[in-house]
Amino acid sequence: MRCRRRNGSRIRASAAEWLNGFEVLVIVKRWLRSAVFALLRFSGLPFLLRELWQRNKVTIAVYHALPADRAAAHFAALRSRYHVIGLSDFLAARSNRTTDRLPPRALIITFDDGHKSNYDLRPLLEAHRIPVTIFLCGGIVGTQRHYWWLHARNAANAQRLKALPDEQRTRELLNEGHTDTREYNTRHALSRGEIEEMKGMVDFQSHTMFHPILPACSDERAEQEIVESKQVLESQFGLRICALAYPNGDFSDREILLLQKAGYTCGLKLDSGVNDCETDLFQLRRVPLPDDAGINEVIVKTSGLWSLLTTIRSATRRRLRLGPATPAAHRGLPTTAREGGSA
Repeated sequence: MRCRRRNGSRIRASAAEWLNGFEVLVIVKRWLRSAVFALLRFSGLPFLLRELWQRNKVTIAVYHALPADRAAAHFAALRSRYHVIGLSDFLAARSNRTTDRLPPRALIITFDDGHKSNYDLRPLLEAHRIPVTIFLCGGIVGTQRHYWWLHARNAANAQRLKALPDEQRTRELLNEGHTDTREYNTRHALSRGEIEEMKGMVDFQSHTMFHPILPACSDERAEQEIVESKQVLESQFGLRICALAYPNGDFSDREILLLQKAGYTCGLKLDSGVNDCETDLFQLRRVPLPDDAGINEVIVKTSGLWSLLTTIRSATRRRLRLGPATPAAHRGLPTTAREGGSA
């Protein structure tokens, strides 16, 4: 009996040591991340990118459930560096085939999903007249239905589910007790009353019905998600829907055709970059900003610097894996291909 107690104590002590070590590692990693963003911010590179690259372009940022107390600092930092405009302003400029009349360094702030915490931003948006667009899941807002990924066992499992065919994802969630139409005791999304109150200051648009990964859906399901969301938001909430943000940023040529067929004006993806008159309206780029980001991270990522560095790092790793380029003649390519002709 004593032996068992000793073993149990040792196991608990080992587990406690492991947890303490893990917590220290998380803290160190978080500190290093903050330090990196601080160095990048004060390097002057974000300023140069804003003035040279973003000056005559339109940047679109996307949040999800940004807390109101953090939003005040985020919005202040963005407004001091950009001219915040509405998505409708950009679309109006595009319809006139010129963005020359838009202010320099134009920025659009968007939110995906329609989380209930978005309502807490109302006083801030009203006080400072900040135009934002919130993309709503038409089958979830105004109900007590839940976002499916919040019923995954953990974040890693949610990512795994996103990569599955839609029918398989649905089956696995059903085994966990979740369905798209199940009503819970709590709600995840904005209520009908909250949407009504925010109508005058917020531009509400579509984010499908239940947030499936569209390219993983059947043709019928993908069309249903795109068409019904527009219909529900317009008929039941009195909104004018012209834009759809692709869930998880994933789309294909099929989704673009379905949006056009359903009467949408544009589609938005998750892909850091800027937009102008030449950008495909159904592939508008948005910069993802974490809801828990610090000010330095917001400034660096919005400028496009983080995306640029990530691209350079990925290209370098790819080149190191592949090794030095092999001459085309040694790879057995046709002469026409080597000389730039068609193979």
